[in-house]
Amino acid sequence: MTQTAGLTRTERVADTDIRFRRRGTGDTALVFVHGFLDDQYVWEGVIDALAAPGFEYVQLDLAGSGDRTASGGPFDLTRFSRDVGAVVEALNKPFVLVGQSMGTLVAELVAAGHSFPALGLVLLSPVPLAGVGLPAEAAEQFRSLGGDADGQRTVRRQLSVTLAEAELDRLVVTGARIPEPVVRDLVDCWNDGDPLGQTPSEYQGPVLVGRGAADGFVTDELVKAHVLPRFRAPESFAVQGAGHWAHVEAPAEVAARIEAFVTGLLTAAGSTPQAPGRGWRDAFASKTDTAFADAFAEDIVLEASVLAIPVQGRDQVKATMSAASRIYESLEFVRETTAGPRTYLEWEATAFGGHEIFGVTVLTKDDEDRISHVAIHHRPLEAALRFSAELGERLAGSVDPGHFYNAH
Repeated sequence: MTQTAGLTRTERVADTDIRFRRRGTGDTALVFVHGFLDDQYVWEGVIDALAAPGFEYVQLDLAGSGDRTASGGPFDLTRFSRDVGAVVEALNKPFVLVGQSMGTLVAELVAAGHSFPALGLVLLSPVPLAGVGLPAEAAEQFRSLGGDADGQRTVRRQLSVTLAEAELDRLVVTGARIPEPVVRDLVDCWNDGDPLGQTPSEYQGPVLVGRGAADGFVTDELVKAHVLPRFRAPESFAVQGAGHWAHVEAPAEVAARIEAFVTGLLTAAGSTPQAPGRGWRDAFASKTDTAFADAFAEDIVLEASVLAIPVQGRDQVKATMSAASRIYESLEFVRETTAGPRTYLEWEATAFGGHEIFGVTVLTKDDEDRISHVAIHHRPLEAALRFSAELGERLAGSVDPGHFYNAH
């Protein structure tokens, strides 16, 4: 029994129709992106066969497909990569992206464009990011597949080798549900591609490229000429006796290839990697002096809009941050960006009976990967002043009152 037998949870990205499923509890996420005419469930066989320690598995439907056939447009690569990026943000942990066919374009764009880059990228039956470039007549044959169950069945039979009848039936039902205008837009995605595909990939991390050896659409020649050269030292494999849907035709073999690749990523790193702001977020969740101290340099400096003068030194700063974390009734980190030694965390919180407070925290790390400087910006001003006064009262006797606002 693999670790994926655990509870499956469905979550939603706030203020969107994007829902994603999570299986397992690892510190690193494997995020699966489906291809043309498919949905998130196309990955079930692979995920059931995976036993990669330290990973959880995440699936979602692209807009217009699966459970999101009622979504409004646009249905293009920008929209799809933004949606997958939003799921990655919500996961708030290191991640590896796994895409198939059209989904490989989306996966690469997210891996290259996300503020915290992917640990690795798996491209299965990869369409070149520059697009396939079918002539108009050939492309129109695919555009006309919307709502045409028989036509879709024929295409899937032609491009697969060992697709079981039950799986073929399910895939046909899935594809036939996608609205006709959406299907036409999806064809434009993988046929026209993205201009970034004309140059070496902006993602230069570890890449695994795989295909079914009998895939007549994504051929060996296509991969060697237009996919592999764009990456730095990519690994590649071919699944014998499989076609375009190798992950459905031979899920155990595909899972074994993915498992070896992602396990190697963590082995090469020496340990499970963490997002730059992870220690800070974990400390807020713990709300203890010890949790904050573990992340701090000895000579750390804390500046904040709720402080009249900075607080300096590990003991003083950890006491201040621990007390501050207990004032918040709720606190959610909604966005993270890293540039060099600085990490920027945007957050939303409530305090004082549900009053909203918004802010940005800037963490600067030293050469030993310890936080040496913190700058916290609160808004609105009224809430910041009240927060400062409350913080001063809670720290009376342990931190100089001159650091805090006093309304009296």
